[in-house]
Amino acid sequence: MTAAGSGPADPGITWLGRTLLDARALYFVSYDGLVNNNSFQKNGLFTHRGLQYAAWYSADRGATVARRTAGAAHWSTVTLEHRLKSDDSHNVISMGVSRADGRLHVVMDAHSDGFFYVKSVAGLLDTEPPWTAACFGPVRTTLDGLTLTPRFTYPQFLATPEGGLQLSYRAGVSGDGRNALAEYDGSRWTALGEWSGSTGTYTSAHGSSTARNMYLHGIDYDARGRLHAFFTWREQSASVACSAGGLTNHDTGYVHSADRGRTWRNDAGAVVGSTGGPNLVAVTGPGLVVDPLGPDHALMNQESQAVDSAGRPHAIISYVPGRFGPCTTDYVADRIAHGRAFHLRKNAAGSWQKTEIPVPLRSSQRTGLVLDRYDNAYAVLPFGRIAAASRASGHTDWNLLYDGAGLNAFGEVVIDETRVRADGVLSFMYQEKSTGTRPSPLYVADFALPP
Repeated sequence: MTAAGSGPADPGITWLGRTLLDARALYFVSYDGLVNNNSFQKNGLFTHRGLQYAAWYSADRGATVARRTAGAAHWSTVTLEHRLKSDDSHNVISMGVSRADGRLHVVMDAHSDGFFYVKSVAGLLDTEPPWTAACFGPVRTTLDGLTLTPRFTYPQFLATPEGGLQLSYRAGVSGDGRNALAEYDGSRWTALGEWSGSTGTYTSAHGSSTARNMYLHGIDYDARGRLHAFFTWREQSASVACSAGGLTNHDTGYVHSADRGRTWRNDAGAVVGSTGGPNLVAVTGPGLVVDPLGPDHALMNQESQAVDSAGRPHAIISYVPGRFGPCTTDYVADRIAHGRAFHLRKNAAGSWQKTEIPVPLRSSQRTGLVLDRYDNAYAVLPFGRIAAASRASGHTDWNLLYDGAGLNAFGEVVIDETRVRADGVLSFMYQEKSTGTRPSPLYVADFALPP
């Protein structure tokens, strides 16, 4: 399907087809999601040097990695020496590339109780040797001997501008966790430390909480080397919300770093925390909130973000707007009935703008965000639906380009953020709906963006 436009800078998509990764991928629902398709598992699907890589769990629970020439029909598949330990959809697989030595890094099966890590032989991603299990080293429960935390969750790899690799993760548990970074320089891993704090007092109209977790919407470098992170806070105490059936998530915040994640600044440029130091980014920190919202509207955590060609940050957030009532009492049911996604971005004048995407979520799940070469914005909504807005309109003319018909997608999808930049193709991994624990097909769908 193609959206018509008046010029090459208009947003649009052209269906290129889909390829089958696994006819019988592991299927079970927990935390309202699938272990193979949580949109926050950064780089569950990515492209590097013309090859596309994917990771998932097969029906026998085996951790699987595959690659193909981007756009080709055939995937070469390798099963790693690890099986998923429990039916927990947050035990996702995340991948990263260290350009300094051409290795593929994989972290998997990590939800608040450790992790499993494996890396490839050096040079694997720089050449095209046979894609076999022999390309990978042993599966470890440390980063080559570096022990991080026994309460490890939400791994996200990010490549540094110099060609190194960083690993973002949470230490602790939901409601009492801290974001942290580790770094690989091509020869060894180093722990940089924690950078967000869980202490301090937050008070709402209903009560107070003294512990929380910062949930990231992403963590990304722009072309100039600045590191960007949107986030929301989740309070440990349910007393801050109008109903125990809602979520205690509140506010959308933003920080950035110009020194590879060592020092964190708010939007105005003031230092608000340092990694591994005594002063962490805290709920009481100044100037952090760029879109205020109380904990009564089922605000989703870990949504999505992107950075445009001018280095301006964009995010998708979603919640139940106040026009549907002042209090969500069942966050899943209320989000399905009334949830809406919003595009939040920094404009050229330096102000924050927010636009509602006029497509009901019909889901409790998350929406992904990508920007094309013209900085047009594309929101990949649950079930594989795609909406877009043009840069020319100030990203205000959102409309639905693709309704997901025929995909039968469960909900969230995993977007290949790197392929959008590499060859202008919007590529995402999705899994078909099933029932119970019956395995179902896992696909990658491809759409061409404006050239």
